[in-house]
Amino acid sequence: MKKYKLLYLILALLSISSLALAQTKSDKELRLNLNDEGTHYLKTTFTAQLWGRYTDMNPGTTIGGYNNPASFDIGIRRMRQQIFGMVTDKVFFYSQLGINNFSNIGDRKPGIFFHDVLAEYYVTPKTLQVGMGLTAWTGFSRFASPAVASIMGYDAPLFEQNTNDANDQFLRKLSIYAKGKIGKLDYRFILSDPLLASKAASSVVKTISVNSDFSFIPPHPQTSAYVMYQFLDEESNLTPYMTGTYLGKKRVFNIGAGFQYQANAMWHYSDAVKKDTIQEDMLNFAVDAYYDAPIGTKGMAISAYATAMHLGYGKNYIRNLGVMNPADGVATGTNTVNGAGNAFPMMGTGNIIAGQVGLLLPKNTLGEKNGQLQPYIMVMHGNFDRLQQGMLQYDAGLNWYMNGYRSKLTLNYQNRPIFSSTDLKEMDRKSMVVLQFQIAI
Repeated sequence: MKKYKLLYLILALLSISSLALAQTKSDKELRLNLNDEGTHYLKTTFTAQLWGRYTDMNPGTTIGGYNNPASFDIGIRRMRQQIFGMVTDKVFFYSQLGINNFSNIGDRKPGIFFHDVLAEYYVTPKTLQVGMGLTAWTGFSRFASPAVASIMGYDAPLFEQNTNDANDQFLRKLSIYAKGKIGKLDYRFILSDPLLASKAASSVVKTISVNSDFSFIPPHPQTSAYVMYQFLDEESNLTPYMTGTYLGKKRVFNIGAGFQYQANAMWHYSDAVKKDTIQEDMLNFAVDAYYDAPIGTKGMAISAYATAMHLGYGKNYIRNLGVMNPADGVATGTNTVNGAGNAFPMMGTGNIIAGQVGLLLPKNTLGEKNGQLQPYIMVMHGNFDRLQQGMLQYDAGLNWYMNGYRSKLTLNYQNRPIFSSTDLKEMDRKSMVVLQFQIAI
């Protein structure tokens, strides 16, 4: 069965490659100028990321109540449309709508929803802008707000979206923010109104227990910030989303730091017998560095990122996350921490160090008209209080940019740990292969 599923993936790779090569090259924007000077405008973009995937499932995984040790599936990881622009000299608006994670086990006809809706006032053109709305302007690290079309790997480092769907909406929050640039210093400061954790899915936020989780008590405001010093070229801060790789178009070196704080965001029982409710603050810190630059004169470029963070969610908090999880259940008595499908302990109280690096190969590797290749690796290591040993997860992949971000094919191999619920140590490892086709306009 595994051989047939891998064959399906290879056939999908070949068919998608032929479709991608048929794409015409164009650098035009979908833009409507609202005045003769073009300073007032509307723009729209469209991005779709489509997955074909083979997954070695976590032990005990079931789909629709039936045991499934391995799975091949096809899904829509993301579909996004942005509509934004300057409507006056000082007023900017931004909106984004779409869907995430549509697969064969999801609900039919998923509703398209707004990811972002914000309005922003330019106090000064560069130094200070203030805004409010449903927005991804947030702390506490670079890829807490990733620009999905320019992600270097098959997906963003999702552990940096550290409250995703727990008390926000796919990382976006109802917020008031201030952002801008002072010389080489780029900053963002945010005051957010968290969503009720009691409305989150039961797979994301659990009911109160002896281990910390997000509290169902009406939330206090959340504050966060991220600042970075841009030593070389400056990056755009028109939107909150941070570029994954510039493909040699810029020479960027930034060092950043941030925090995220919410009083009494978490709760847990004092013990299994007395069950007194203990509330704890959430306090997270991160530092990171990003480097992206061309190499030589043949179109080569390097992109590298590293981060170290402390996550303070309270006593023994841990969250398993499986991207577009291909499974919906776990057999009774399964002796693992991970849960179903492709999930693994991605976030928790403790420390994370992570990095990624990619090398864009010369333009003549495939011939001048056939795009460029970019091999990459991504590694994360978590020391979480709940587990008895470190959590190591890694990816290795290859991007084929047929027309930059506009037409990209990615093949990624992921390896993840399986932890025993008996001794909370690694007992096995499982793999996943993802083929992603991206279209961006």
